[in-house]
Amino acid sequence: MQQEKIWLSSPHMGGTEQKYVNEAFDTNWVAPLGPNVNNFEIDLEKYLNQNVFVGALSSGTAALHLGLILLDVKPGDEVICQSMTFSASANPIAYLGATPVFIDSEMDTWNMCPIALEEAIKDRISKGKKPKAIIPVHLYGMPAKMDEIRAIANQYEIPILEDSAEALGSSYKNQKCGTFGDISVLSFNGNKIITTSGGGAMVTHTKELKDKAVFLSTQARDNAPHYQHSEIGYNYRMSNICAGIGRGQMEILDKHVNLRRANHQFYSEIFSKINDVVILTEPNSDFYSNHWLSAILLKSFEQREALRLAFEAENIETRPLWKPMHLQPVFENAPYYGEKVSESLFEKGLCLPSGSNLTDSDRARISNVIDDFFT
Repeated sequence: MQQEKIWLSSPHMGGTEQKYVNEAFDTNWVAPLGPNVNNFEIDLEKYLNQNVFVGALSSGTAALHLGLILLDVKPGDEVICQSMTFSASANPIAYLGATPVFIDSEMDTWNMCPIALEEAIKDRISKGKKPKAIIPVHLYGMPAKMDEIRAIANQYEIPILEDSAEALGSSYKNQKCGTFGDISVLSFNGNKIITTSGGGAMVTHTKELKDKAVFLSTQARDNAPHYQHSEIGYNYRMSNICAGIGRGQMEILDKHVNLRRANHQFYSEIFSKINDVVILTEPNSDFYSNHWLSAILLKSFEQREALRLAFEAENIETRPLWKPMHLQPVFENAPYYGEKVSESLFEKGLCLPSGSNLTDSDRARISNVIDDFFT
C-alpha cells in the first residue's frame, strides 16, 4: 500500500483562523471589505514595522498588476524583471502591453544579478528605451542583494517593484522583505509561508498610494451617489472571509518561519556529508531567509531527475527550480541580459519538501530516500 503523500509545501492552519471566519459569517461581513480586511492590513503593517501601508488584495499577481499601473507602465514600455522566478512576476507586464527585459541570477542568492541589471539598463537607454520599473524577486524566501539593486535603481532613477511573494518573514540587514520597493508585493497563496487560501497584498510608503491601489482594486468607482467611473478599475480586493484566515495565520507566522528554517537545518546537516550537493543558504549574516522552500543543486540534470524520481516513487513531492522566464515559449522574444547562471540553476536544482507541518516521520522518510540514493 502506498504511503501518504508528503507535499512540497501545503497549507498549515494554526487553529484560530475559524474564529475570525465565523465572525465574518455571524456579522454578515462576507464582501470584499469589513473588519477582517482592515485588521489583517494593520497586522501586516505592524509586522513589517517600516511605517508602511498595506492594501489586502485577491492575489500577489493582482498586486503586481496594480503596482505596474501605479508606476505608470503603458503599452510599449519596458520593465526589467528577474528571469529566475514564477511566471506571475512577469505576466502582469504583458497584461499592460509592455515588454519584459529579463535579468540573470547571481550564485550567492540565486536572485537578480546587479551586474547584469546595470548592463541591461545602460543598453536599453542606449536604444532609447529607458525601463519604467525593476522587479527583483526574493527567490524561495532568500533576500536579493537589495543594497546593490537599490543603488543602481537610484542612479538611473527607476522605481523598484519588489516581488516579496515568497519572502514574508525574511529580512535583509534587519529590514523586513516587502519594504524595500517603491511598491512591494506579498502573496498568501495556499503554498506560501502563511495563507489566506488565495490572496496577496500591496505594500506602499504613503497612504495616498495605498488608497489609490484600493480604489483601483474596487472597480475605480468615483465618489458619487450613482455608479460613475473616470478610470478603468479591477475586481482585486480581498474578501473579508479570506482576510479572517489571514488574521489567524498572522498569529503563527513567526512560528512557521522557525519551522521552515528548522527544515533547512535538517537538510543542511544531511547534505553536509554528501559531496557535490549545494544547498541554498544565506551568504552571510546580512541575509535572513524564511526558507519558504529548501532547495539544492546537484551535479547534473540527470542526477537531479534521478533524485526527483526516487522521491516520486516514495510518494514524496519535489519540484525542479523555476524555469527561467527567458526560456519560456511565451517570452521567447523578450530581451535577456546575463550569462547562463539561471539556466544552470534550473538544470541542476531541486526544491525539497519544506512545509511547516512536516512531521518527524516525514523527515525520516525523506532522509531514507536521500540515504538510499547517495549510497
